[in-house]
Amino acid sequence: MTKLYYTESGHGIPTMGEEVTRFRHARKVLEVEPTSNPATLYVLARSYPGVTVPLRIAVNGKEATPAEPYSREVYRWHEIELEPSLLRPGENTFEFWCDSTAMNSWSLGLEAGHTEPDSYISDDSGTTWRNHHMGYLNVFRCEYIVRVRLAEGEDAPPPPFVWEDQANPRLKSLRRLLPEKAGEGGAILDRVRALTMWLASSWEHANSAVAMQFAPWDAETVLDWGAAQRGHNGQRPIVHCVHFSSTFVSCCQAVGIQARGAVFTNEMPDGWFGHFTAEFWSDEHEKWIMVDPQIDALFMNNGEPMSVNEVQAVRSELAKYTEFGPGTGEQRKNPRLYDFIDVGYPVGRSFKHRSIWYRSDLLTHPEYSPPAHGATSYCETGLVWEKHEKDLFGMFPYHGAPEYFDSPPSIGDP
Repeated sequence: MTKLYYTESGHGIPTMGEEVTRFRHARKVLEVEPTSNPATLYVLARSYPGVTVPLRIAVNGKEATPAEPYSREVYRWHEIELEPSLLRPGENTFEFWCDSTAMNSWSLGLEAGHTEPDSYISDDSGTTWRNHHMGYLNVFRCEYIVRVRLAEGEDAPPPPFVWEDQANPRLKSLRRLLPEKAGEGGAILDRVRALTMWLASSWEHANSAVAMQFAPWDAETVLDWGAAQRGHNGQRPIVHCVHFSSTFVSCCQAVGIQARGAVFTNEMPDGWFGHFTAEFWSDEHEKWIMVDPQIDALFMNNGEPMSVNEVQAVRSELAKYTEFGPGTGEQRKNPRLYDFIDVGYPVGRSFKHRSIWYRSDLLTHPEYSPPAHGATSYCETGLVWEKHEKDLFGMFPYHGAPEYFDSPPSIGDP
C-alpha cells in the first residue's frame, strides 16, 4: 500500500516550462502524512543537450540527492529517493535550481491554469517568492509537475469510465461527416473497419519531429487541421496516433459504439516507443476489442477479434495476428511511419505496458483532454495503469485491477 501526493493533472505543454538557474529557483509545496519510510520524489524536468550541472533539490531547506542530466532532450520523470528525515507531517517545500547563471541547463514541467497554485518562483535565489507571473516568460499561474509517493496510505480507486452526453449536438454534427457504413446496423467489425479505413486515409501523421503545435482532441477540428496540414496560428499541427484514436473514440460514440483510448509503452513512462490506440465494446464478442485507427489495423485470431490482453500475449509474433485494412497503404506513404509499421509493429514493440484513458467525453468536456500527450513523457493523471505495474508507474495515482479493464460499459452508457 502506497499513496501518491500531487496537485496537478500532468497537462504540461513542452514549449512552456519553468527555467531554473542559480538565481531563479522554483518551489513546490505538498501536504503529506507522517512517514517513517523512504519516499520517492517524482519531478518532470528537462535538461539541455550537453549540460553537466545537476538539478539541485532541497526538501524543507535540506539538500537532497540531485537529478542528473539526461541524454534525450525531452521532459522526462526524474525519481529521487528521499530519506524520511527530510519530510515532516503536513506542509513540505521542495526547491529546485541549478548552478548555471543563464537559462541553458534545466527546466521544470508545468501545468498552467491554476488560480491559487502551491508552486512558486523566485528571482533572487529564494529570498522572495511569488505564485504568479511564472514560467520562463513570466506569464502563468501554474503548478509544477512534481509528485511524492509515500509507503504509508493507499491511492484512491481508479475513477469510473466517462462517456459522451448523447444529447450533445457535437455528436450529431460529427455524425454527418462519417462514412455511411459506420452508421447503426450491420456487423460491428464492419462498422469499425469503415471508420478506421476512413480515418487512416484522412490525414498524414505528423509528430513533434515535423510540427510544433498540438491539435486539440476535438474530432472535427482534427479532421480539418489534419487534412489541411494547417491549424492554430497558421502552423502545421501535430496530428499523430493520439488524434487518430481520440477521433475514432468520438466517431464511435456518434454512431452508438462504446469506445475508449488505450495507451501503451514498451518501457517506463519515458519509453521511446509509446503508442495510442483504442478499444471498442462488442456485445457479440462480449469483450473490449483492440483497434489501431492510425494504420487501419485490427487483430484477429482464427476469425476472433482480440482484446488488449490477447494482443499482449502474442506480442513478439504480432505480425501473425495483424489484419491491415485499405487505409494502411495511405500511412505507409509516410516515411516517418515505415519503421513503425513494418519493423517495430510486427513484434509488438509498443505494447508491453498498457493503460486506459478513462474519459471518453472528449466533445462534451474538452477541458479534461491533455494539451500535448506524446510530446513529453507520460504524465497525465487521466491514465489508469494496470495494477501490477505500479512499481514502474508510481508517479501516477490510478492503477486498475483486471476487472476494471475488462468489465462491459455500465448500463445506461451510450
